[in-house]
Amino acid sequence: MTAYDIAARLPSIDRLRQRCKALAVLERIIDGGEAYYAYTSTWGTDEAALMSNGSGDEWAVVFTADGAFIWVFDHESAMSPYHDPDHELWPGLLDGIPAVLRPQVAEPAFCDESGQFIATAVLWRLVGDDRWYAGEGISFPPLSGPYDHTGPDGSGMLEILLDDIVDRFVEFASDYYEIEVDRAAVEHVVAHRPLTDTLIQALNPRLTLADLREDIATISYPIGVM
Repeated sequence: MTAYDIAARLPSIDRLRQRCKALAVLERIIDGGEAYYAYTSTWGTDEAALMSNGSGDEWAVVFTADGAFIWVFDHESAMSPYHDPDHELWPGLLDGIPAVLRPQVAEPAFCDESGQFIATAVLWRLVGDDRWYAGEGISFPPLSGPYDHTGPDGSGMLEILLDDIVDRFVEFASDYYEIEVDRAAVEHVVAHRPLTDTLIQALNPRLTLADLREDIATISYPIGVM
């Protein structure tokens, strides 16, 4: 799995935005602690979906008026700039990126303390494009071993955003939180249907819509009538 494989399978920008919001909502309902998946509708003038596993691996999807920009950092990837004495990016990583998305490369959240952009995979799509793109002509290193499930560039961490997101989230919850979640409830959220007390309590009996209203508003996800 590489950025090219992911680019070929990602959905449209609008559908990706919905899936990112769904992950953040599911995360907030189930856990409510330090977010593994998060979403903010106030990323400056843009919106952003964020993933952090707490072990140094992260990705972000920034939704702008011009399109979407995806940043991935896998701290164990051979493509990490930290393997280079000057923290240079892997060759080709940004080749072909549109000028309107170039400001993302200077986003402090994606840079080290010196302001150097740090990434192992980058993808993008402009409004009006019919597909996603990654840097041109990237020569990927071999996988680090038989248990490398995220690919040489860490782009495999984005697989949860693909069309089998429901099954992948159910599996994630089982592995990460060690719980069995209601698959129908996950489908409801992924389909972007309004939240209700009944739906929330199918995922977490301790919560109600009133408990989550402020957080859900930050995600800008639809809420049913209370």
